[in-house]
Amino acid sequence: MIRLKSLTLRRGTKVLLDRAELTLYPGSKVGVVGANGAGKSSFFSLLRGELHPDSGDLELPPRLTIGHVAQETPALACSALDYVLDGDTELRDIQRELAAHEGDGLQHGELLARLDAVDGYTAQARAARLLSGLGFSQDEMSRPVSDFSGGWRMRLNLAQALMCRSDILLLDEPTNHLDLETVVWLENWLRSYQGLLLIISHDRDFLDSTINAILHVGDAALTLYTGNYEDFENQRAQKLAQQQQAFDKQQREIAHLQKFVDRFKAKASKARQAQSRVKALERMERIAAAHVDSPFTFTFREPESSPNPLVRLENVNAGYAVESPILRNLNLSLQNTARLGLLGVNGAGKSTLIKTLAAEQELLDGKRIEGKGLKIGYFAQHQVDALRLDESPLWHMQKLDPDTREQELRNFLGGFDFRGNMASDPVGPFSGGEKARLALALLIWQRPNLLLLDEPTNHLDIEMRQALTQALQDFEGAIIVVSHDRHLLRATVDDFWLIESGTVRAFDGDLDDYTRYSQEVRASQQTLSETQSASTDGEIKVDRKAQKRAEAENRQRLAVLRKPLEQQLARIEKQMGTLTAENEELTAKLADEAIYDPASKDALQTALRRKAEVDAQLEEVEMNWLDISGKLEEITID
Repeated sequence: MIRLKSLTLRRGTKVLLDRAELTLYPGSKVGVVGANGAGKSSFFSLLRGELHPDSGDLELPPRLTIGHVAQETPALACSALDYVLDGDTELRDIQRELAAHEGDGLQHGELLARLDAVDGYTAQARAARLLSGLGFSQDEMSRPVSDFSGGWRMRLNLAQALMCRSDILLLDEPTNHLDLETVVWLENWLRSYQGLLLIISHDRDFLDSTINAILHVGDAALTLYTGNYEDFENQRAQKLAQQQQAFDKQQREIAHLQKFVDRFKAKASKARQAQSRVKALERMERIAAAHVDSPFTFTFREPESSPNPLVRLENVNAGYAVESPILRNLNLSLQNTARLGLLGVNGAGKSTLIKTLAAEQELLDGKRIEGKGLKIGYFAQHQVDALRLDESPLWHMQKLDPDTREQELRNFLGGFDFRGNMASDPVGPFSGGEKARLALALLIWQRPNLLLLDEPTNHLDIEMRQALTQALQDFEGAIIVVSHDRHLLRATVDDFWLIESGTVRAFDGDLDDYTRYSQEVRASQQTLSETQSASTDGEIKVDRKAQKRAEAENRQRLAVLRKPLEQQLARIEKQMGTLTAENEELTAKLADEAIYDPASKDALQTALRRKAEVDAQLEEVEMNWLDISGKLEEITID
């Protein structure tokens, strides 16, 4: 259990948490949300011991193992598989000790027992499954870490964190470098995680698939809500409505007291009453006005023209090398009413198609034909990187449109939450999300009739994602989006194109259909890979395949044994909950002095008799719970 008691945390002069109270229980799965800069990542740093509270207490269980995703990956020579295995530090310690005590029979035997206890014999297979789930092929698992690009190294860091046999797993935006298929795989893995899971994410669908509570970080406080993200929104809206009612009531009371003070403070006959009201005003704990409005208010300006088709590709080959194009023989016509989402695994060519349509990449072959008046708004990561760090948001806007009045540009920037000095401050110190917002603002100002968006939500918080989603819904031009944010895709596109095996075709179905399709493709590819490995490595691979089959059969057998016990345990836990609630009511009743009045003699006897019955029943039920739990622990599924 994690407990924060009246904890205050500062970063510089900014108070991130002010006397925060929080209790988190083992096995909880919690989504951590809040505006950029509210203190979510600092909260993680606090749990990991990298930051220390300025006051108050943080209580953590002893010998706690915390798993987290490293932000940097050195260019190591070790293989991807070995790098992931390094995530299990206890396993690595045992392996080092085994190598050091090879001649000591007794010590060696004890270490082998420890190795078995931590599932060391299956560690390599478990690491390989993690890598496969995150999109690595069998060949890539043996390649050195230094061979991989930044995005793939982040996947390696994620795999290493999942490999750690942790009590608490901290994930900070784990989906940023993943494609849709891998996000779905990660959701399934996290649902089976047994420890306390804390996820910082701005992806609503991902949160709803993995968590059972939301921790909101904001206003220097931590507030825990049960349920998924939609439940959190509803509960928070109700809470804010109640807060606003209390604020309004208090403001009326303050006005009433102040009016009396102002009216009678100079009259000797009323001075004492006036003074008492002044003291009442001073003692009053002020309620803050509720605030739930998004800081973002913007819309796309109407395009100046709308050619149809907007752009055509004829017999186009696209990619980086003539001899091995990524996309081949494309014949596409993009209509001015198109609202398309691009689907396909990482590396299939989604970004290549976007760049080709945007004329950001030269064709290897074929023709690209623009409609008259085509105006493209293209958003990708390099747009963010192209910002002048020594200049301000206002400077970028004035460079884009020098003829527009400064106040109009400031008003527009305010819709993206660049207000006051922030509009004229240098971009350099801005966060990744703030830079992405500025790049989007510059794109929107130009009144495009074709939007090409390549992962536009990376680094954006939920409020900004929602504002962008609403603006895209009202956009009057054509849209093509690459994104792993399913909420954005569902809300803004009408059709999908699937990029697969060098081709682009319409996908007949929705995102759920595509998820099923991609999982079937992945499963068939994995089976083919195992078959090829078996033919290459002979009986060693055949033995592994037989071992996997035996393990699966054993898991199924154990699951059959566990199921009736789990059902029995669920019934017992429900009974315990009912009895515990009644016991608390009876205890409260017996603590009330009124029940000991002679007139309440019958009620007292009834309560005492029922309390004894409930205590006996609770004791019996708890013994049953311990018995069933012990039996379940003996039937362990690996």
